[in-house]
Amino acid sequence: MKIVIDDKIPFIKGVLEPYAEVIYLPASKITHNDLTDTDALIVRTRTRCDETLLKDTSVKFIATATIGYDHIDTEWCEANGISWINSPGCNSSSVHQFIASVLATLSTHFGFNFEEKTLGVVGVGNVGSKVALLGSALGMKVLMNDPPRAEKEGPAQFVPLDEILSMSDIITLHVPLNSSGSHQTYHLFDKATFDLLPYRTILINSSRGEVVDNMVLKNCLKNRKIGAAVLDVWENEPHIDIELLPLLNIATPHIAGYSADGKANGTAMCIQALSQFFKLPLTNWRPTGISYPIQPLSFELDCSGKSLQQCLCEAIWHTYTVNDDDGNLRASPETFEKQRGNYPVRREFSAFTIEVKNAIPEIEKQLQKLGFKINQKL
Repeated sequence: MKIVIDDKIPFIKGVLEPYAEVIYLPASKITHNDLTDTDALIVRTRTRCDETLLKDTSVKFIATATIGYDHIDTEWCEANGISWINSPGCNSSSVHQFIASVLATLSTHFGFNFEEKTLGVVGVGNVGSKVALLGSALGMKVLMNDPPRAEKEGPAQFVPLDEILSMSDIITLHVPLNSSGSHQTYHLFDKATFDLLPYRTILINSSRGEVVDNMVLKNCLKNRKIGAAVLDVWENEPHIDIELLPLLNIATPHIAGYSADGKANGTAMCIQALSQFFKLPLTNWRPTGISYPIQPLSFELDCSGKSLQQCLCEAIWHTYTVNDDDGNLRASPETFEKQRGNYPVRREFSAFTIEVKNAIPEIEKQLQKLGFKINQKL
């Protein structure tokens, strides 16, 4: 058996070698010729898996170590007997952490209190559900929009998109990229949508770049038609709009889901699914020895003289400061892909244990809601 793997997928080298010939290639270098005698392919979003790549190859199985799968022509694969899987929810806690750092940073920049703001969550799947819980844990009012879920579950807990647009101070997008169909999300935020936004609105997109018309967004920011915008995902990645970059409040190179924990989850889901498909003895495999970040995994949080919001922000920033990634992208936008490929170790909230000193009411409860462990004193 032969397997071709994107060489930037972590934790995977050496795992499949006892059972197969394994070839590691950069995503942009995986070609049709590499796959003529290949049985399986493990990729990320940068490899377009379609007829051009796969026709007349021996590929039987594709796994992507990502939540999104719009880079896989699923209809063509299924019609041609190629099984495929994605990794739903693998990095949901990583995006949850990213959005937490974004909200904490925005609150400082604009000087607002969380409890005064309404967070609109568009797309309430694995990621959006955690972001909605995050908003509640921070004390924000949360509105949720998810038409597919509303159709299946009933509309009780969801609101229409126009209500999100008119009632939310901050809107965060967590939808898949659908280019057609009744729930199309390609350019979901186009000129007509932006025209409905109050001028104060802050927009965050960490889903797919094409969900937001970047040209329209650029014009809105130039003309101050919305309050601010945060982009982690862009149209035409990695060749991002250099004119749009300085207009954004926060800009990052598609790394919201790039925690070490999220990457480990994605790799594990791929290995387990491939093993089940090819009957390999790795159906329960998980990575071990996830690296430590530069920050200590146990730390003290002194709440003396601080508000609840200040304490929560301090805890969030201990684990991840989004301004670091923002600064790196602004300094070198041409290295967008390199910044992703060489991303430093980031661990999610659940990897950290906090000892709270001079605790204020509710702080430990709220930290636990965010996902932190609390060092309980005897």
